Amino acid sequence: MKANITLKLDRDLLRKVRVLAAERDTSVSALMSEQLEKAVREREGYQQAKRRALAILKKGFDLGYKPPASRDELHER
Repeated sequence: MKANITLKLDRDLLRKVRVLAAERDTSVSALMSEQLEKAVREREGYQQAKRRALAILKKGFDLGYKPPASRDELHER
């Protein structure tokens, strides 16, 4: 289901948007819809990547570190 919205734009900007839409052989409405969908997809992709990265960080990394058995072993050269 689609819904209509009202958008207030500066006259000069609106003129430029109309020219851009005409160059792309589309309407201002379709142009705006496409750009808003793109912005939402990018945000959703960022959120998914952020969740994956945080899950990896929470799990942690095995760096193979083993603490020395004694203090003397720690200070051996």
